[in-house]
Amino acid sequence: MGNDENWNEKIAARLDQLCKPPGSLGGIELAASQLCRIQKTLRPVTRPCQVAIFAADHGVTSEGVTSWPSEVTRSVVQLMERGRTASGVFAESLGCRYEVVDVGLLQPTSSSRGQPEGHRRGTGNILQEPAMTDAEFDHAWSVGAKRAKVACDDGSIILIGGEMGIGNTTAASSLIGLLADADAGTIVGRGAGIDDEAFERKKRVVRGTIDRVRSLGINDPKEIAAQAGGLELVALAGFYSEGARRGATLIIDGLIATAAALIAFSIDPSVRDCMIAGHQSSEPGHVIALGKLQLEPILNLQMRLGEGTGALAALPILDLAVVMLTKMASLDELTSGLMSEQTSDPMSERTHGQ
Repeated sequence: MGNDENWNEKIAARLDQLCKPPGSLGGIELAASQLCRIQKTLRPVTRPCQVAIFAADHGVTSEGVTSWPSEVTRSVVQLMERGRTASGVFAESLGCRYEVVDVGLLQPTSSSRGQPEGHRRGTGNILQEPAMTDAEFDHAWSVGAKRAKVACDDGSIILIGGEMGIGNTTAASSLIGLLADADAGTIVGRGAGIDDEAFERKKRVVRGTIDRVRSLGINDPKEIAAQAGGLELVALAGFYSEGARRGATLIIDGLIATAAALIAFSIDPSVRDCMIAGHQSSEPGHVIALGKLQLEPILNLQMRLGEGTGALAALPILDLAVVMLTKMASLDELTSGLMSEQTSDPMSERTHGQ
């Protein structure tokens, strides 16, 4: 705590030295503070940045909780592997490295650009059975941890995790309910867009999943995630955990990514110290998850796509925070300039000019 307080003082002093009224750059100053605190420097950086998208299918789609069939997951992943989805084009435009990791697609893609790491193909129906076994949890976690290790070994300072999996908002909502002790009625949103009938069905499924897992008397977060999570969620949690262990800055995306962050945090609370919430999505469960993690989001653009897009959207704000800290003039420079003007003798200069 003492070290954190020391850095808080250093950061506040640096921000107060800049040529601006205190706090006048609002959220950019908050972003700067978060970066400095995580990276333990007053000259933080935001590149290199690695974006890793983890993809898997979900058995709970059989309950009619989404308007899209599981087959869509694979089709979207194929576009991701070509860099053609929102996260891919965002990452390219921002100069980020980008990869797609198959951690449990029902039908693996044949593209060599993907990372075929799948062990189990799709999860169980979490309303009726565990999503995965303990061994399958360990494998998915290790896939994510491996990608973080490779990224950090390659010099990445910023890690952004994303996901793709039809039905994963149902799993994420169930996990948030269990790990943040929240009721299904307060956490369930419409995900990728469902009608009223499917929305009510989704709430029933999430409530039923939460009740089923609670009835087992499970308290261990790993076991909870194995019961109600998703393979890509667990891989994301492993990605965050290993990234934090290596000192990377983690920019957290929306509902699904934050549910994964909750898994990592519940297993090791110190992981949160490396997290920055990129945005607040329009999903109600996301607000609850952010509150549990005590993270204040940088943006609120009413986004709900996932795939790491909200975290990527926050990256330019972090870029601005860096240039503010490292290139902006200080009040001392302003004062020196004013004093220089006041001590100059314009009559002498005019006479000298004649």
